[in-house]
Amino acid sequence: MSQLCPVQSPSWIWLALPPCYQNLATHSPYTCQKARYTFCPTGSAIPLMKEEDVIEVYRLQAPVWEFKYGDLLGHLKIMHDAMGFKSSLTGKNYTMEWYELFQLGNCTFPHLRPGMDAPFWCNQGAACFYEGIDDAHWKANGTLVLVTTISGTMFNEMAQWVKYDNETGIYYETWTVQASPDKKSTVWFDSYECSKFILRTYQKLADLGAVFKKIQTNYTSIILFSGEPIYLGNETSIFGPQGNKTLAAAIRDFYNPFKPHQSVREFFVDLFKIIDRVILNHQFYLFYNLEYWFLPMKSPYLKIIYEEVPLPVGSKASSGV
Repeated sequence: MSQLCPVQSPSWIWLALPPCYQNLATHSPYTCQKARYTFCPTGSAIPLMKEEDVIEVYRLQAPVWEFKYGDLLGHLKIMHDAMGFKSSLTGKNYTMEWYELFQLGNCTFPHLRPGMDAPFWCNQGAACFYEGIDDAHWKANGTLVLVTTISGTMFNEMAQWVKYDNETGIYYETWTVQASPDKKSTVWFDSYECSKFILRTYQKLADLGAVFKKIQTNYTSIILFSGEPIYLGNETSIFGPQGNKTLAAAIRDFYNPFKPHQSVREFFVDLFKIIDRVILNHQFYLFYNLEYWFLPMKSPYLKIIYEEVPLPVGSKASSGV
């Protein structure tokens, strides 16, 4: 993912949010700071491990919103991914995950502000590191399994890479968009969410010399199916003073039914509008990397898959851990 937020590196204490996050989160006259669940409330420093330490690395996976709905979304295979670490020298363990700053709904659809044309997006994501692993949470309806062991040196190198990764890819993207369900189909847009961070981190560890166990690892993707996307422009070119008023109105009209609902009746009215536009009229407006695209939707329109992505093989020789 390209660098979209020029930042200056913060002091290495923990995964503090770069200044660009803070600017986006406090954009006037509307703010994103209304999430019910605070991002990374117990975030802690990533410790500097001793070189001779042997650290166990765990794959963690549980249903999205498991803390609130239990295994409900697990039945649909909508899963959240994270990593766990355990130091053999100190006995301490840690959790690392990457997720949305303002919850999934805010990352997927914008706010429509009264009296303002441009939709307001709260679609930032970041890494969170904290001490402890909630065994009950991950084991109850998901996965907690050892995937590799690494040295303290490898952990410290990974930590520096995580810091860099956290400063560059800052936008959460729910959707994968591809041409058809075929495995070799063209992928127009790739998602950028929790599982992609875990896969990037696994690959970094493999490149540093980690040797992964031969176990099956599956991940969730939410896919939209579309013909070739049509580029529409950015916020300024569409919603600015010289923008396309007709297109601006169409985009706002499209996103309106996705707003939070206050009643059962309102929900079903808006659900009918969504079905009418996405399925019957084959329309979807995608916001990706600060740009708007039109997706000419086609069957099967949307699909949630839970498919295997093998653990990586590194490009360097094993360190022997």
